[in-house]
Amino acid sequence: MQTTRAEEYRLKGKRKGALLKEEISLVDGKVVAYSLAYINLKRCQVDNGRVLGYDNSHGYHHRHFMGKIEPIEFSTYADLAERFIQEVHELWRIEDEEN
Repeated sequence: MQTTRAEEYRLKGKRKGALLKEEISLVDGKVVAYSLAYINLKRCQVDNGRVLGYDNSHGYHHRHFMGKIEPIEFSTYADLAERFIQEVHELWRIEDEEN
Protein backbone atom coordinates (compact mmCIF):
# COMPACT_ATOMS: atom_id res chain seq x y z
CA MET A 1 0.00 0.00 0.00
CA GLN A 2 1.32 3.45 -0.94
CA THR A 3 0.90 6.47 1.30
CA THR A 4 2.02 10.02 0.70
CA ARG A 5 2.75 12.67 3.29
CA ALA A 6 3.18 16.32 2.36
CA GLU A 7 4.02 19.15 4.72
CA GLU A 8 4.61 22.82 4.08
CA TYR A 9 5.99 25.28 6.59
CA ARG A 10 5.53 29.00 5.94
CA LEU A 11 8.42 30.87 7.48
CA LYS A 12 7.96 34.06 9.48
CA GLY A 13 10.06 36.99 10.63
CA LYS A 14 12.95 37.95 8.38
CA ARG A 15 12.20 34.94 6.14
CA LYS A 16 8.50 35.80 5.77
CA GLY A 17 7.20 34.48 2.47
CA ALA A 18 9.72 31.62 2.28
CA LEU A 19 8.69 27.97 2.52
CA LEU A 20 10.09 24.64 3.63
CA LYS A 21 8.42 21.72 1.88
CA GLU A 22 8.64 17.97 2.39
CA GLU A 23 6.82 15.30 0.42
CA ILE A 24 7.38 11.59 0.95
CA SER A 25 5.75 8.58 -0.70
CA LEU A 26 6.04 5.24 1.06
CA VAL A 27 5.25 1.70 -0.03
CA ASP A 28 5.06 -0.77 2.82
CA GLY A 29 6.98 1.69 5.01
CA LYS A 30 9.83 2.20 2.52
CA VAL A 31 10.49 5.64 0.99
CA VAL A 32 10.03 5.34 -2.77
CA ALA A 33 9.73 9.02 -3.68
CA TYR A 34 10.65 12.24 -1.92
CA SER A 35 11.06 15.96 -2.39
CA LEU A 36 12.60 18.45 0.04
CA ALA A 37 12.73 22.15 -0.77
CA TYR A 38 13.66 25.52 0.68
CA ILE A 39 11.83 28.10 -1.43
CA ASN A 40 12.52 31.81 -1.13
CA LEU A 41 11.81 34.07 -4.11
CA LYS A 42 13.76 36.88 -2.43
CA ARG A 43 16.92 34.72 -2.65
CA CYS A 44 16.36 32.83 -5.90
CA GLN A 45 14.36 33.98 -8.91
CA VAL A 46 14.87 30.77 -10.95
CA ASP A 47 13.53 27.22 -10.46
CA ASN A 48 10.30 28.60 -8.94
CA GLY A 49 12.27 30.17 -6.08
CA ARG A 50 13.85 26.88 -4.99
CA VAL A 51 17.06 27.89 -3.25
CA LEU A 52 17.83 24.32 -2.20
CA GLY A 53 16.10 21.03 -2.83
CA TYR A 54 16.54 17.30 -3.06
CA ASP A 55 14.34 14.80 -4.87
CA ASN A 56 14.38 11.55 -6.78
CA SER A 57 12.08 12.46 -9.64
CA HIS A 58 13.13 11.66 -13.21
CA GLY A 59 14.60 8.34 -12.06
CA TYR A 60 17.63 9.57 -10.11
CA HIS A 61 18.57 11.23 -6.82
CA HIS A 62 19.62 14.85 -7.28
CA ARG A 63 20.19 18.22 -5.61
CA HIS A 64 18.86 21.59 -6.73
CA PHE A 65 20.76 24.71 -5.74
CA MET A 66 19.94 28.17 -7.09
CA GLY A 67 18.73 26.81 -10.44
CA LYS A 68 21.47 24.21 -10.93
CA ILE A 69 20.93 20.44 -10.67
CA GLU A 70 23.52 17.80 -9.81
CA PRO A 71 23.25 14.06 -9.11
CA ILE A 72 23.95 12.92 -5.54
CA GLU A 73 24.88 9.73 -3.74
CA PHE A 74 21.90 8.44 -1.77
CA SER A 75 22.12 6.18 1.28
CA THR A 76 18.91 6.69 3.29
CA TYR A 77 16.13 9.23 3.38
CA ALA A 78 16.89 9.99 7.04
CA ASP A 79 20.51 10.84 6.19
CA LEU A 80 19.41 13.02 3.28
CA ALA A 81 16.81 14.87 5.37
CA GLU A 82 19.48 15.60 7.99
CA ARG A 83 21.84 16.88 5.27
CA PHE A 84 19.05 19.11 3.93
CA ILE A 85 18.35 20.62 7.37
CA GLN A 86 22.06 21.26 7.97
CA GLU A 87 22.40 22.99 4.59
CA VAL A 88 19.29 25.11 5.20
CA HIS A 89 20.67 26.24 8.57
CA GLU A 90 23.98 27.16 6.93
CA LEU A 91 22.13 29.13 4.22
CA TRP A 92 20.18 30.98 6.92
CA ARG A 93 23.44 31.79 8.74
CA ILE A 94 24.85 33.26 5.51
CA GLU A 95 21.62 35.19 4.83
CA ASP A 96 21.74 36.63 8.35
CA GLU A 97 25.34 37.77 7.89
CA GLU A 98 24.43 39.49 4.61
CA ASN A 99 21.56 41.44 6.19
